[in-house]
Amino acid sequence: MATTTISPNFQIVIPKEIRDKLGLRSKQRLHVMEKSGVITLVPELPLVSLKGALKGMSTTDVREKKGRS
Repeated sequence: MATTTISPNFQIVIPKEIRDKLGLRSKQRLHVMEKSGVITLVPELPLVSLKGALKGMSTTDVREKKGRS
């Protein structure tokens, strides 16, 4: 397990092995979430990276036609 330390300016360094594994880049934005005392960092993904993510998903019975506006 990788560890890091909070600097006096409240900054952290993400360990190289994690940056490489996730393909993180300099200036990439991360969402910071806290739940029950656990901090989670989630990389913000460009919309284009999601292209094809739902390929093959059934579009029938998603919702009633009368509910669409």
